[in-house]
Amino acid sequence: MFSQEEYLKALRFAAKAHKDQKTPYGLPYLTHVASVAMEVIHASIESKLDDDKANKAISCALLHDVLEDTSLSFDDIFDEFGLDIAEGVEALSKNSDLPKKEQMQDSLNRILEQPYEVQLVKLADRITNLQKPPEHWDNEKKKAYLKEAKFILSCLKNSNLYLSARLEKKIEDYNQYID
Repeated sequence: MFSQEEYLKALRFAAKAHKDQKTPYGLPYLTHVASVAMEVIHASIESKLDDDKANKAISCALLHDVLEDTSLSFDDIFDEFGLDIAEGVEALSKNSDLPKKEQMQDSLNRILEQPYEVQLVKLADRITNLQKPPEHWDNEKKKAYLKEAKFILSCLKNSNLYLSARLEKKIEDYNQYID
């Protein structure tokens, strides 16, 4: 079983990092990272991931947006969680120095260099994000998001069969929002 202490440590760190941020639905941002972690926990159990891999995956899930969405740095994560988790979080983060069109490919390339316990976090993140899109998204944005989800699945489908099947179903269900 994964470590509740490590989970709480990462959850508290994420809560402080994302303190006043909100999701597009007005909820505290922590609900998003907790949802991603829930997907990862379930996948860890379904896949019988060993404890060390599960702890790494769950910590990365809770921290996956810290570098991308806050002022905290790689060093901040490294100091608190060590190199493996810091590198996993960094791979899961888009490089804002690149043109927007290149950011996802770059991130996926870096994720593919990581162990599968980091790769499955990206699947869990997209599963969590494939809910009813925000009202302000036009049809083109919805189509682009769906296309990106299919690309993520094609790149990472072998990292976790359980999450791959979940993402495939979420992609299928998301079609209802496309005009």
